[in-house]
Amino acid sequence: MTDVVRKDVKQRLEDGDYSCAKELTLSMFSGKWKIVILFHLGTDGPYRFNQLMRLLPKASHKVLTNQLREMEEDQLISRRVESDSQVRVFYEITDLGRTLMPIINQMYQWGTDRIRQLQVTPKFNINEDEAKQ
Repeated sequence: MTDVVRKDVKQRLEDGDYSCAKELTLSMFSGKWKIVILFHLGTDGPYRFNQLMRLLPKASHKVLTNQLREMEEDQLISRRVESDSQVRVFYEITDLGRTLMPIINQMYQWGTDRIRQLQVTPKFNINEDEAKQ
């Protein structure tokens, strides 16, 4: 579904028939792992593909590859190839991607606060010492 939305937004932008800023912004985030990937690249610096796979153990190789390609196409991240004795590929956030970090950080903070709100606290807190009295 996210591919359909993303392709529609891209096509309408190319046709000059697009004016919905909210939909454009959301299309940049469409994809289960994009926000998490951008958060790590923006916070911790460049990562190699396998390092990202370890950060996202539930993401499949195919999904991670597709989402990295889409973000590279959208110029949110860049792919840097280094070759010494072996070829190494690094992904890093671009200046454009970095402009999304305040939004991502606010979303992260909102989520952290919401998790705290949803934590169920016991109505009664009787420890063993009080129970013996």
